[in-house]
Amino acid sequence: MKLFQSLLVMMFISLAFSCSQEDMEEVLVKEGSFKISELAGNWEATKAQYSVSSLSVDVVENGGTVSMSVQTNGRFTLRVDPINRDAYTVSGEMFWEEWQQTYRFAIRWDKLPEEYEVYAHTYDGGIFSLNGGEGSGEYDFDGDGDFEKCTVHFIFSRR
Repeated sequence: MKLFQSLLVMMFISLAFSCSQEDMEEVLVKEGSFKISELAGNWEATKAQYSVSSLSVDVVENGGTVSMSVQTNGRFTLRVDPINRDAYTVSGEMFWEEWQQTYRFAIRWDKLPEEYEVYAHTYDGGIFSLNGGEGSGEYDFDGDGDFEKCTVHFIFSRR
């Protein structure tokens, strides 16, 4: 009988623990104002602006390129190729975060998988834009190899 009681107590504790973990987890979904899978394919930036304080750089305007490849599950790879320095690639996952009975477009970068950023966005099937808040992106403004936190504004056209 003692063994049965011990097993019952352990089962109850593990059930209570798993429920409390579920309550604390954020609700992340794949569908908001449009399905993330609609972004699947290849995109080319017509604008790729990085800004901090009074400093602003548009990689595309300066002659560089920015391209993005998106999978149907929201995983993506972004390749930034500035004109005057080495290209680099970053990746992550796009998703909808449920917040106060609505959905916000969010990105979880592979570099920081425990965090995510929320972005303003527009999408019409052929043009996709992202606007991030302070610290939503990083760029090496002075070419010294150190990336500074900044805001980002991208406009992509489907290839």
